[in-house]
Amino acid sequence: MTWGDSALTLGVTFALLAGIMCGAFALPMRYLGRWSWENVWAIFILVSCVLMPLIIARDAAPGLLHILRSAPAGAVTAAILTGFAWGFGAIMFGQGVSAVGLSMANTLVLAISASLGSFLPMGILAPGKFRQPQGHAVVLGTLIGIAGIAFCGYAGILREKSQGGEKEKLRGDMVGSTRPIAVGLALCIGAGLLSAVLNIGYSIAQPVLGAAVHAGDSAFAGSSIIWLLMLTSGAVPNLCFCAYLMGKNGSWRKYSEPNGSILYGLTVLMGLLWGGDIFLYGFASPKIGRLGPAIAWPLKLIAGLITANVIGYFVGEWKLTRALDRRWMLAGLLVLLIAIGVLAWSTTLG
Repeated sequence: MTWGDSALTLGVTFALLAGIMCGAFALPMRYLGRWSWENVWAIFILVSCVLMPLIIARDAAPGLLHILRSAPAGAVTAAILTGFAWGFGAIMFGQGVSAVGLSMANTLVLAISASLGSFLPMGILAPGKFRQPQGHAVVLGTLIGIAGIAFCGYAGILREKSQGGEKEKLRGDMVGSTRPIAVGLALCIGAGLLSAVLNIGYSIAQPVLGAAVHAGDSAFAGSSIIWLLMLTSGAVPNLCFCAYLMGKNGSWRKYSEPNGSILYGLTVLMGLLWGGDIFLYGFASPKIGRLGPAIAWPLKLIAGLITANVIGYFVGEWKLTRALDRRWMLAGLLVLLIAIGVLAWSTTLG
C-alpha cells in the first residue's frame, strides 16, 4: 500500500484523531471536584462503555445477533474475558489520574500499553512479519516511541521533585484526591498492563469482524460488535466499584445537588471523547491492513500522550518547575513525533 491509497490515509488519520481524543478525555476531571470520584466515573462508564457501544453496534450491524451466533465462540469468549480484565485497569487509570495528574498518568499508562499492545497483536495476527521490513519498521517505531515515553516519564519525576509541597495547590478542582507517589505509580503501572489487554483482546477477537464481513456488513460493523462485547463486560467491575463507593460514602446524594448541570455535561463529554476514541480506532485499524491493531494502537497512544502532555502544560501541571524539567518533556515529545513518522511509514511496506 502507498500513501496514495485513500483507505490507508484514512486509517492513519483516524488513528491519530482517536489518540487526540484519548489524550483529552480526562481533562474535565480537573473541574469536577464538587463530585466524588465515583460520581464522575459511573456516568463516564455508562456513556462510553454501555450506551455508545449499544447504539453504534445496533446502527452499524442490524444483524447483530446473527453475526454473534455465526462468529467463533472462542473469539466471542476472548472479547468478553479480556474486556472484563481491562475493566479493572480502567478503574486504576481513573484513580491514577486523580492521584498523579493527567500528563504523568497518561505517560506511565501509555508507556506500558504501547509496548505490549503493539508487539503481542503482531505476534498473534502475523508472527512472520517480525522477519520482514514492515515488521522491522513497526518494532523500530514502537521502540522509538517507548524511548520518547521514557523521556516524558523522567520529566514527570523531575516535575514531582520541583513542585514538592506545592503540588496540591496546582490540582485546581480535580476530582478525587492525591496519593503518595508510590501508590500513584502502582495504579498507573497496573492500568498500563491491563490497558494493553484491550488491544490484545481486540486482536484475538478479529474472527468476529470476519463473521460480520462474511454476512455482508462492513469491517467497522464487525469492530463495533467486538467493542460492544469488550466494553460492556469491562463496565461491570467499574460500575460495581462505583456502587460500592457510593454506598460506603453516601456520595450518591451528590447527583441531586443544585447547579449540577455543568458537572453532568462535563462528565458526559468525557464519555463521548473516550468512547469516540475507541470507535475511531476500530474504524482506522482495518483500513491499515492485516497489522492494523499492531500499527494503529501505538500511533493512537503516542498521539494521545502528546495531547495529554500539551494539555497538562497549558492547565498548569508544569508550573513551578525548572527549565531542565520542561526540556526533558520537550525532548520526549519530539522523539514521539519521530516514532509517529516511522509507524506511519511502516504502513506503506505491507
